[in-house]
Amino acid sequence: MSDTSPAVHLVSHPLVQHKLTLMRQKDRSTNSFRRLLGEISMLMAYEVTRDMPTQLIDIETPLEAMKSPVIDGKKTVFVSIMRAGAGFLDGMLNVVPGARIGHIGLYRDPKTLVAVEYYFKMPQDMHERDAIVLDPMLATGNSAVAAVDRLKETRPRSIRFVCLLAAPEGLKNMQAAHPDVPIYTAAIDRELNDHGYIVPGLGDAGDRLFGTK
Repeated sequence: MSDTSPAVHLVSHPLVQHKLTLMRQKDRSTNSFRRLLGEISMLMAYEVTRDMPTQLIDIETPLEAMKSPVIDGKKTVFVSIMRAGAGFLDGMLNVVPGARIGHIGLYRDPKTLVAVEYYFKMPQDMHERDAIVLDPMLATGNSAVAAVDRLKETRPRSIRFVCLLAAPEGLKNMQAAHPDVPIYTAAIDRELNDHGYIVPGLGDAGDRLFGTK
């Protein structure tokens, strides 16, 4: 993993890049796309949780007693930006099965490209929890900024943002609004097109994930 700026982490692991290449292919089936997204999210979870705090507990091996580190998964909240964020959840939960889950429902106005909220549900006591926001595409960044704006109202202990693809425009927008939130992505693509899609990209992640187009 390498840093392109203090707050942007590019997950360059060969397995992640290989699976992303397969996902980009336009003739990839919905089933295959969904499976690959789950696999990539599991691999990215290792990077995102690399510095997750641990605590020592007393255990007994077959040979002796010892103190050994564990993470407190219950203090982690995966925040899924609906609907495509759901594709990230399964893989992340395979790595941190004890995590809580929050949902933010946003849709992008097709004319203004502004994010409009329609659903928001978080676990209680967010001030004790570390939030990891999940959305495959950081395009304009408007949805991500709106989601983190709303999430900050709950005062979580920390916030990280995880996406599969990012556009330079989205990164700039997100970093200007939330410079304190690190961004993890598998690729930074060239630009946005006139319709706000990342190019070369992989199309609409939600449609490809759920087979709705």
